[in-house]
Amino acid sequence: MGILQLDPHASLAFQKKTIQRSSPRISWKGRSYSKVSVYILTQLGVSLSTDNLDAYRTSRAPMPFCFVKFNNCAGNKGVRYETNSLDFKVRADGTMYAVHQVQMASKQLILMVTAWDPQTLGRWEAIVRFLVGEKLQHNGHKPKGRKSGPVDLAQQQSDTLLPWRQHQSAKGLRRQKRDWVIPPINVPENSRGPFPQQLVRIRSDKDKEIHIRYSITGVGADQPPMEVFSIDPVSGRMYVTRPMDREERASYHLRAHAVDMNGNKVENPIDLYIYVIDMNDNRPEFINQVYNGSVDEGSKPGTYVMTVTANDADDSTTANGMVRYRIVTQTPQSPSQNMFTINSETGDIVTVAAGLDREKVQQYMVIVQATDMEGNLNYGLSNTATAIITVTDVNDNPPEFTTSTYSGEVPENRVEVVVANLTVMDRDQPHSPNWNAIYRIISGDPSGHFTIRTDPVTNEGMVTVVKAVDYEMNRAFMLTVMVSNQAPLASGIQMSFQSTAGVTISVTDVNEAPYFPTNHKLIRLEEGVPTGTVLTTFSAVDPDRFMQQAVRYSKLSDPANWLNINATNGQITTAAVLDRESDYIKNNVYEATFLAADNGIPPASGTGTLQIYLIDINDNAPELLPKEAQICEKPNLNVINITAADADIDPNVGPFVFELPSVPSAVRKNWTITRLNGDYAQLSLRIMYLEAGVYDVPIIVTDSGNPPLYNTSIIKVKVCPCDENGDCTTIGAVAAAGLGTGAIIAILICIIILLTMVLLFVVWMKRREKERHTKQLLIDPEDDVRDNILKYDEEGGGEEDQDYDLSQLQQPETMDHVLNKAPGVRRVDERPIGAEPQYPIRPVIPHPGDIGDFINEGLRAADNDPTAPPYDSLLVFDYEGSGSTAGSVSSLNSSSSGDQDYDYLNDWGPRFKKLADMYGGGEED
Repeated sequence: MGILQLDPHASLAFQKKTIQRSSPRISWKGRSYSKVSVYILTQLGVSLSTDNLDAYRTSRAPMPFCFVKFNNCAGNKGVRYETNSLDFKVRADGTMYAVHQVQMASKQLILMVTAWDPQTLGRWEAIVRFLVGEKLQHNGHKPKGRKSGPVDLAQQQSDTLLPWRQHQSAKGLRRQKRDWVIPPINVPENSRGPFPQQLVRIRSDKDKEIHIRYSITGVGADQPPMEVFSIDPVSGRMYVTRPMDREERASYHLRAHAVDMNGNKVENPIDLYIYVIDMNDNRPEFINQVYNGSVDEGSKPGTYVMTVTANDADDSTTANGMVRYRIVTQTPQSPSQNMFTINSETGDIVTVAAGLDREKVQQYMVIVQATDMEGNLNYGLSNTATAIITVTDVNDNPPEFTTSTYSGEVPENRVEVVVANLTVMDRDQPHSPNWNAIYRIISGDPSGHFTIRTDPVTNEGMVTVVKAVDYEMNRAFMLTVMVSNQAPLASGIQMSFQSTAGVTISVTDVNEAPYFPTNHKLIRLEEGVPTGTVLTTFSAVDPDRFMQQAVRYSKLSDPANWLNINATNGQITTAAVLDRESDYIKNNVYEATFLAADNGIPPASGTGTLQIYLIDINDNAPELLPKEAQICEKPNLNVINITAADADIDPNVGPFVFELPSVPSAVRKNWTITRLNGDYAQLSLRIMYLEAGVYDVPIIVTDSGNPPLYNTSIIKVKVCPCDENGDCTTIGAVAAAGLGTGAIIAILICIIILLTMVLLFVVWMKRREKERHTKQLLIDPEDDVRDNILKYDEEGGGEEDQDYDLSQLQQPETMDHVLNKAPGVRRVDERPIGAEPQYPIRPVIPHPGDIGDFINEGLRAADNDPTAPPYDSLLVFDYEGSGSTAGSVSSLNSSSSGDQDYDYLNDWGPRFKKLADMYGGGEED
């Protein structure tokens, strides 16, 4: 029979949320039938009794197999029990039983038993674990050495767990493999110690024979986090070394090892499961501190608004992590202090009362509290968040005009003018479809002169003229307008009577320009009418019937200046003869523009166009074409095709009649005309041969007008010798032009002479260019303009690079000392007295090869000439007088005691390096 022994010093408590650790001692001998062994960990105020009932793997309800009892300080009157399983229940007297037949599929069963007091609403919990073991039983006989009565637990109490055991048979002790499920070890989190705190003792029954060393491995022992658990290697007592945090890690899986002093394995490793029992040490935390939601105004009760969510890091399967929600406050509390409610489990916020009106309250601020321990405010931890609920607008307010009538005024003939502004009031949310106004004209404008546009900023209606109005036709308009919203009205909302209004628009008269009723006006007449002929009356009409005004006429455009207009009545007369063939005529039409102006204030004017279609008359004689032609000197080889051109149009043009005049008689003797058709004829030779030359042949051309007109035209005909193809030869063409052989020869000679002169000019230019390149390089200095480097003067070096007497700079008062001084002692700026060396003479016509020799010889002569300037690098440029107090410039000195900083001289480049060295480094020296 299996026996479970409990450690009274390590127990489990029936108390709110906290479950303490356990250290049971289990010893089994032999095999048995299925027996449910119940162990429950107790603490002060809790007692447990077991009746040592036999239960089989298939339990039969309602057989009791466990008894629990709860005691508190005030007694246990009215305490009720319940479990978290539907298969097991606890009666009021603490008897636990299975309510129906239960299959025990696993080797352990874990139940949570809750004791709660209906009066104080206090709740206490404890975990009950059932271990399913086996017992060998033959023919109903019990094993020897065991009593069948209840086991005295007080005599079996110990804190030792024997996971390894020996089985004794008739032949002595032997090892036996068993499948044990070591019950988990429960450790509460946040324990205050003292630490290390013992959890359980593990020992092998071989420790009486050999020395055994115990160890544990796994996460929390030799794996991170390290050394959370430790074990005494000699005694096998396992400890927890620090407070546990279930939210950091909820369970640990360790393995216990037993080895001898040489490290040899004595027992197989066993698994130890350590569960961290949750405590309510974490407040619920909202995902957001501020939640934003919205709900339509006028929503019915029960309308979903939003969901708030809070998470609790504690165990969600226990009351420690079971969060409940409630609304703490609502601001504002209008129209009711409880406009919203919240589902305590899901956090869904819904409306609970009617009366949401955005026009009264646009936003609600709701403080939501989340509490664990299933919402118990006495024991649970709480946190709060803010839910901002915006009441969204619906179109429950129709727009209304602020007044029933509006008025405006518009000048006639004006468009895109705002006549009146219509103001409306809408209590819905501004600049939304529920607020934006749409205006319509219901009546009073059948012709569509007006439209109403909405100002997007002010929502006002702007009555605008889109079609010009005429004062002479309508002096006033009475409009009826209606306003609505872009969005339709909400269900059940009717349009207001104030959504319609009247608009009175007055039209003001303005001075309108006169206009020509027929514009463009077209008249037809023959060309060539005499000057002063009255063509038509082109008059304008003044639309201002209610104004007494006079209209005056004038010409605006008359390209040919052919017309006149009467200023008072608009009568048109000719000022010149109208010619259809003029360049001002386009497609037989002449256009003129006239201006009609009234005398109003301000004056107005209009224009009209008169189109005159000119009918053609036969006033232009035909002209012969072509004007020139050529023909062979012998007939029957070629002919000349002739035609005529007439500026008139049909019927005053062809067919044309071509004929030769009778005078002079040689024309008809030498030439003949053959008619081809109404527009063409052929001119040819009548005689067999005509000498080459140019002949003027007159031809009479007559048109078909009524009356017909004729014209005698001259055609120049070149008669020339022709080749076998009938084409004039070159010589023949020249001969035909009237040039003889002598003239042709003279022309050719002139051409040859001209070409010779051009060739000679080109040769002369090339030779001149060649002479320029071979010209002598050394010329007279007065003529030499190639010298670009001119010497003006030299000042010589500074004082430090020469050793000379500064007294020589003084201007002598007399020249005696110069004339009387010994030879060889002279001023350095005086020309030495001596014979001048001979310089080489430049040849008159130098050869290019001698230029270098000449320059080198002149250079050597100048170097050896003591009289050649400059005589020295020291020159006198000015005379300051005798006894100058200035002295030498070398006596100038700069005081180093000043504060002047000359370091900037180093930045001026190499030319100022000397000054920088002299003055810039004073402090360093």
